[in-house]
Amino acid sequence: MDLYLLGITLIAIVIVILGVSWWKWHAFISLTVASIFLAVFSGLPMDKIVTAYETGVGAVLGHLIGILALGTILGKMMSDSGAGMQVADFFINKFGVKKLPWAMLLSGLIIGIPVFFEVGLVILLPLVISIRKSTKMNIFLIGIPVLAGLSIVHGLVPPHPGAMTAIGIYNANMGQVLLYSLIIAFPTAIIAGPIFAKWINKRVIPVGEPELIRVEFKSSGSPGTGVSFFIILLPVLLMIFTLFGPYLSLPGIMEKLLLFIGSPVIALLISCFAAYYFLGYRQGMDRASIKKITEECLLPLASIILIIGAGGGFKQILIDSGVGTAIASMSDQISLSPIVLAFLVAGLIRVATGSATVALTTAAGIVSPVVAHMSDVNLELLVIATGAGSLMFSHVNDAGFWLVKEYLGLTVKETFKTWTVMETILSFVAFGLVLIFDIFI
Repeated sequence: MDLYLLGITLIAIVIVILGVSWWKWHAFISLTVASIFLAVFSGLPMDKIVTAYETGVGAVLGHLIGILALGTILGKMMSDSGAGMQVADFFINKFGVKKLPWAMLLSGLIIGIPVFFEVGLVILLPLVISIRKSTKMNIFLIGIPVLAGLSIVHGLVPPHPGAMTAIGIYNANMGQVLLYSLIIAFPTAIIAGPIFAKWINKRVIPVGEPELIRVEFKSSGSPGTGVSFFIILLPVLLMIFTLFGPYLSLPGIMEKLLLFIGSPVIALLISCFAAYYFLGYRQGMDRASIKKITEECLLPLASIILIIGAGGGFKQILIDSGVGTAIASMSDQISLSPIVLAFLVAGLIRVATGSATVALTTAAGIVSPVVAHMSDVNLELLVIATGAGSLMFSHVNDAGFWLVKEYLGLTVKETFKTWTVMETILSFVAFGLVLIFDIFI
């Protein structure tokens, strides 16, 4: 039965890929058809199929829709006011064109630590697009390092939710996990970021253009570099409040206010109004112009919202049909080192469900009973190995796959060749470093 479920899942994934690339269906249609196919042939009751699909759509969009909309508005204001170009020019002048991939890697690593992957994506990708417009570089040279930086800290580094949950499940030391994960994350991101980007640069030339945010200079004057950096960093600074709020010994109401302001949606909303004022009114835009910019950037967002929602529905069908449970039961029958087992189980669940956080937390729950009575297992490295597995082989059931595809204007094939390969490199390099650390620690 387990092998049958895995076979049906593989066919469903093939349906998505063929639907988009060969039959020329919209990705939303392909994902929905694949979800229904998987639900029917896995034996999910007919009265549960639509409910499961709708639950999955709601779960992913409930978290993402505000972030996507506000992040896109912020990116559009940055691009149309010229602020994005100001930041791009600063990076170009400061680091030089040849070192830009390294600058973008650092941006992804630093901004990725306090914010969710999706938030970092909507903050930084408009900047990537601006730099591409200034330098005419292949977008992968500057985009892949950003994505590598954001993704590795999302998968390995506390306080991201997957890592925090695994630390709790394994009862690991958070300080040591933070230290080890940062040491492992940096060389991993270098290999999967600038080095891989340089290798892929001449092998994959994107045929399309970024669709969600087209960089067009429209305002009468250009904002200063300081203001431009302030706007792009404002949501990150506000979100940092959620990290330090509990340690400041503030009155209860003040602590709750800081946590409220630092939530991604509120931080981005405040940043949008700051952008309206500093990048809009101060640069000579009137209310009608700002409203027009907002409407222009939100209209193309409909497609990606549908795609991500359908991806969430597909993921929920995978979970409800028992694919994750099948993988868990198969893994129980394999006798492996806990660190290797955690990596493989997290990887399989990631491939099946498309969610790094679900893979990390589920794998930790499966492996924790195995290590409960072992005294020679480094629990901190076990957390990082599980996180490394959760990054493996992002494909059509992962919201991040479609976010990157749509933001950078890629085809499905180009996204597989770049984003999917980059994620898999991150996964295996991080795991290799964990094994090396395990020898000496």
